Amino acid sequence: MVEKLLEIKNLKQYFNEGKENEVRAVDDISFDIYKGETLGLVGESGCGKSTTGRTIIRLYDATEGKVIYDGVNVHDKKSKKDLKIFNRKMQMIFQDPYASLNPRMKVLDIIAEGLDIHGLVKNQTERKARVIQLLETVGLNKEHAERYPHEFSGGQRQRLGIARALAVEPEFIIADEPISALDVSIQAQVVNLLKELQEEKGLTYLFIAHDLSMVKYISDRIGVMYFGKLVELAPAEELYLNPLHPYTQSLLSAIPLPDPNYERTRVRKSYDPSVHNYADGEEIAMREVTPGHFVFCSEKEFKELKAISQSRV
Repeated sequence: MVEKLLEIKNLKQYFNEGKENEVRAVDDISFDIYKGETLGLVGESGCGKSTTGRTIIRLYDATEGKVIYDGVNVHDKKSKKDLKIFNRKMQMIFQDPYASLNPRMKVLDIIAEGLDIHGLVKNQTERKARVIQLLETVGLNKEHAERYPHEFSGGQRQRLGIARALAVEPEFIIADEPISALDVSIQAQVVNLLKELQEEKGLTYLFIAHDLSMVKYISDRIGVMYFGKLVELAPAEELYLNPLHPYTQSLLSAIPLPDPNYERTRVRKSYDPSVHNYADGEEIAMREVTPGHFVFCSEKEFKELKAISQSRV
């Protein structure tokens, strides 16, 4: 049996709620994350991916819904002690390695901050030894401990961000577009590092990105978001071979390949939400079309998708 680590139930994150300029950044989404897996979350800029990650980890208070981690609702009122325990279990790697590191602090103190807060080291000698060990884990060396963030390249800064997240020995890491600000040559190095660390330490990831080819490489399952809604969720291979929602099909048709012949004939699909033509009051929900493959659709669309899937078998 695969064990659930995290359950997201009917999560909503609205900004300026009830006002004319209300933004429904995350609009009633539900999914599970299992221990040891990587769940990829994709979609275009502004679809609510990063807001979902930040709400899960309590950087934002949820408007509605539950985030259940190890059987406990993260968004219930908690004491400082309970929050400290939760914060140690769940960490985040931020998108921008330039903005997420304090420029006035040495690397030693940036990485050791979590160790200090949670009382994980007894003295300065142990503190420094632990930081050096973390630096070596992410492919840096002990000399880097005495430097400042501006002395590092983008890829190195992201490695520092990973080392900081690992310092408190978390179970679950939210990686919020951790490679989007990096050169292509560095992206693969960071993703490979994340995969190695996952195998070594039994980590679970929520990997947020808009680069579909990279998400396929690292993820076990992939969720697709569109305007705050989760529109499709499936195993990575299944999603790429058999995309069912028109928006997913549109995203996948936009992936370029280093093949001039393919590129000349590639047909890009545009997504028009009006194709659904939903009637007023019609129930639109996540429905399981094939085992493990969920699509946000009406009952009528569900039957059509079911028939299409059966015809492909």
